[in-house]
Amino acid sequence: MAREYTARFPDWSTDLPLEKALLTAFAELVQTGGGAGPVAGGGSGRGGGTAPVADVGSGPGGLTARLHALGLPVFGVDVSPRMVALAREAYPGLRFHVGSMTALDLPPASLSGLTALYSTIHVPDEALPGVFAEFHRVLLPGAPALLAFQTSSSPDRTDHLHLSERFGHEIDLDYWFRPVNTIAGLLEEAGLRVWARVEREPEGEETRGRGYVVARKEG
Repeated sequence: MAREYTARFPDWSTDLPLEKALLTAFAELVQTGGGAGPVAGGGSGRGGGTAPVADVGSGPGGLTARLHALGLPVFGVDVSPRMVALAREAYPGLRFHVGSMTALDLPPASLSGLTALYSTIHVPDEALPGVFAEFHRVLLPGAPALLAFQTSSSPDRTDHLHLSERFGHEIDLDYWFRPVNTIAGLLEEAGLRVWARVEREPEGEETRGRGYVVARKEG
């Protein structure tokens, strides 16, 4: 369903003022924070000498492109080869790679920032601490991570949803919708100090609220 999904959700931040503000704040944290380390091999490009930023679960690539427009040396990672192919087609000037957030193919302390925007919702509860440990491993000291996700219907539990069909295609896809405080607590346990947590109500066609957490690797 990659092409249909891309046509329906090219970039969720386009007309949403809160989301645009959070992306801008994240970019400023990367550019001014303690995680702005040198690029391995002395590389250059947009973002100057700042170490790269990973958009984990980059999907169609629209948000990766938006982060690039904010001046970040960003690349995308997605578990779906088809999504990666469509992102490369849409944004040939940016880098996109196939990979999993459960085992990122990146050296330790190599990123000046990381985003996971509506991608951790596909990670089951038992695997999420390991994912956040991976985020901690690849971030430079002081570097920020921005997470966005649909929230659960209760502040005390995770909602699970399984879909077998979408956009007319037979699929096998699971979602886990969590309270903001659950995500914040797991990030703290992984050594990522929470800097901000935000929650808003559903808008328009949305059926769930949205949660956002910004955390920074200690040091």
